[in-house]
Amino acid sequence: MDADPSTVSALDLSAAETVLCRVPEASAGLRLDVFLAEVLAVSRARIQRAIADGEVRVNGQVRRASYRVGPGDEIEADVPAPVTTDLVPEDLPLTIRFEDEAILVLEKPAGQVVHPAAGVMHGTLANALAFHFGHQRPGAEPLRPGIVHRLDRDTSGLMVVAKTDAALEHLAGQFRARTVEKGYLALVHGDVVGTGTIDAPIARDRKHRLKMTVDPGGRPARSHYVVRQRFGPVTLLEVRIETGRTHQIRVHCAHIRHPVVGDPLYGLGCDRQLRHPSQRQAVERLGRQFLHAAHLAFVHPVSAQPMRFVSPLPPDLQGCLVAFAGSEARLA
Repeated sequence: MDADPSTVSALDLSAAETVLCRVPEASAGLRLDVFLAEVLAVSRARIQRAIADGEVRVNGQVRRASYRVGPGDEIEADVPAPVTTDLVPEDLPLTIRFEDEAILVLEKPAGQVVHPAAGVMHGTLANALAFHFGHQRPGAEPLRPGIVHRLDRDTSGLMVVAKTDAALEHLAGQFRARTVEKGYLALVHGDVVGTGTIDAPIARDRKHRLKMTVDPGGRPARSHYVVRQRFGPVTLLEVRIETGRTHQIRVHCAHIRHPVVGDPLYGLGCDRQLRHPSQRQAVERLGRQFLHAAHLAFVHPVSAQPMRFVSPLPPDLQGCLVAFAGSEARLA
């Protein structure tokens, strides 16, 4: 929808509509997040999340929250729907790998959403953390206690969570500086050759709003991959990401025509093209993308000691891999 800045503040954004507006002379020089928060009459934190997720473009380009808007700038913003319900603590199981007074490292299971969003208020990792932390809720965002990074709902693996405000700020700084090591195991379609780097910016797909896409005007995104093993029609990759864009590995693998096995959004129909029925059935049973956050390394926010964690493939991914092991497995 199109809107004039003088009327945009009255819009109902509960459905996360796309809003178009032009910056007036009087607003020139404001930070992008400040301008949109004022114009749309929503919280600055909500705007910053939209900008971080690539939901805001200025003159067709994704910009940082600190970008200073100029007169006549055309802004397209797809602001996420507000979530007004308080976070309800829930006694849900947590697989904790490490915990002290400052941080907690855990393994998120596939199928669990990290934090509440429109339509999902219960059963999230944030609900479990709220119960685990009790009255201690680090961070300024009540629906994201201590959470500094995310995994897709159907991606399993390692996450680090802060238990204090100071630890949250320190860890967030490491993620911003891109000093945190994040490694994934991904089973992808096709015979991938050698090693490589995918350096391709990512933005929200303008036609399919649930998807991200490689877009020259998007936010910078870089992924490095190494072949771990080949199993006939598929290849097991180790992928390390420098950036943390939404769906980054899934988008990048699809971009090089090697989509992640089991990916319902970016799979390009490759699952149905598997020749062996047992392999197709294994992917159907899996019911999710074959993607696991297997490696996480960072500096402890208090002791400054290096912290390094490795997570093996969970049983559902191991079971899927067995279906392909009957093919001629070739080590890279």
